[in-house]
Amino acid sequence: MHLANYRTSIILGITFTLLLSAFWFFPDLAFIIFLSLLLQLLLQPPVDFLQRKRVPRTLAAGLVVIAFIALLTGMIVLLSLSFVPTFRNFVADLPTVTLSLQNIPFVSESEFLRSELGDVLANLRSLSTDLLKSSLSFLLEIFGKFMAFVIIIFVTFYLLKDGKSIKIWLAGLFPQASKKRVLNLFNDILRALRVYIFSQIVMCAITGTVVFLYFEFTGLPYASVFAFLSGAGEFVPVLGPTAASAFGVFLTATESSTLVLQTVLFYIVLTQINHNFVYPLLIGKSLNLHPVAIILGVIFGGEILGPAGMFLAVPFIVIVKLVIADIYRDQQELGKQREEELA
Repeated sequence: MHLANYRTSIILGITFTLLLSAFWFFPDLAFIIFLSLLLQLLLQPPVDFLQRKRVPRTLAAGLVVIAFIALLTGMIVLLSLSFVPTFRNFVADLPTVTLSLQNIPFVSESEFLRSELGDVLANLRSLSTDLLKSSLSFLLEIFGKFMAFVIIIFVTFYLLKDGKSIKIWLAGLFPQASKKRVLNLFNDILRALRVYIFSQIVMCAITGTVVFLYFEFTGLPYASVFAFLSGAGEFVPVLGPTAASAFGVFLTATESSTLVLQTVLFYIVLTQINHNFVYPLLIGKSLNLHPVAIILGVIFGGEILGPAGMFLAVPFIVIVKLVIADIYRDQQELGKQREEELA
């Protein structure tokens, strides 16, 4: 066994082991770097477009970042005017909603369910005030992390400006004979992550809009809250949509017993259309992740970074999968070469 033949694969394995360790030992720093990378992938197409129009790349990167900040500010203002007030009302009504759940026939007939909901109600009564205060200070908490936001913006800007040079420099750290292989791997990773980000944004927009329209047309309350939860849930594959759907069905049960079955069917149809038609159409076969891997990754990410880790879990799994596939493919090629030499 010649270690030189495996040198690039060993370096790749060590590199991504260190990357995983960084999430464990330096979660805040790892989160900033990884989020900056995802943001750079999101903003790179308009930067490339402006560069093709003969706008200097540095200026193009600056203009796109400024436009993104303006768009983000507008979304925050919109949320503060529409979503936050509705969310405050929803939080204030949570104990009442839980009481209504206890009066649902199959719940009221079960001693176990009544006991469990009673505990939930007691917790909600104590937590509702804190949650309400949290919702009121939502924007303040965002600005409380202003420095992290500034760092992410600056890192994103330099990734947009010098991303190609950085990629070539990183590939240069590997053996010269493997430079092309490593560059191809980087390109595959960035391409897969870009597909994932855009597909999740589209899924988020579609799901949020459809849920909002359903709640509005059926007269169910808190349409913007459940639209937001359903849309945001798409960023946590498998578990997110399931939790949002269950939450929506439980709320419907407290408002109208005649709409429960209809809401269940609505969420089933929406989920089936999204994940059997829309999602495959958006991502093709570029990701092809097994649901079990996604669930375990989301749980593991949540343990390390909380909600942020659940959001970053799938992109990280994509990277690990592509690296392992590249190492495996390289070893297969080396095996074929050895067989040819022996023959």
